[in-house]
Amino acid sequence: MRTESFFEWLGQILGSFIRTLITALEGLFDLLSGAGHQFLGGLSGALGMERSWLSLVALAVGLWLLYCAFRAFMRRAFIAGLIWLLLGLWLLSWLIH
Repeated sequence: MRTESFFEWLGQILGSFIRTLITALEGLFDLLSGAGHQFLGGLSGALGMERSWLSLVALAVGLWLLYCAFRAFMRRAFIAGLIWLLLGLWLLSWLIH
């Protein structure tokens, strides 16, 4: 009899620990999700663009094009830099209202 109550107690302790761990991880992931949601809302609000995945991808591509233009200007490839710069500015001007 005593062995059964020990293993029942051990199972309850282990189950409580796992439940507490899962609840803590759920709270952490909810916190991170809320922070990411608010960050993207603030970013799109400050830029005046819609908050969608397509807009965020277009923003990343536009910034990448500007980076390519900067690198081309640093290599003294002025024509390529001008093309990259115009493409990046065109994309970002289309994106930002």
